[in-house]
Amino acid sequence: MHTTRLYPGAPYAYAATTPVTSLVFTAGACPLDHQGRVVAPGDILAQTRQALANLCVCLEECSTGFRDVVKTTVYVASSKRDDLVLAWNEVARAFGAHDAPSTLIGVAVLGYADQLVEIEAIAAVSAC
Repeated sequence: MHTTRLYPGAPYAYAATTPVTSLVFTAGACPLDHQGRVVAPGDILAQTRQALANLCVCLEECSTGFRDVVKTTVYVASSKRDDLVLAWNEVARAFGAHDAPSTLIGVAVLGYADQLVEIEAIAAVSAC
């Protein structure tokens, strides 16, 4: 939802509604490979891509996808705004024209050693 009653230049939707009663709440998708290792230590862009790929798999397992996401939260282990924007731009690219509300947060540390990015989502589906 976009509105003229709030700042119109925000690059995200302020809110979303859904008539669907089933929701999928994902855990934070981490930039882990199949062996549980954090990919690309020090590389926010590569870690964002891996976290998005892992999020996509998680959503697919619930018969849904990015098009059904109604809210995301993106965590970046950095105090530098440029790092947050780098991750955000990759998330926005992955979601394309689907304009889900999102929160972007810089944090001090994430759960795995060398982890810089984590992405969680809420999706609306018919059934999971």
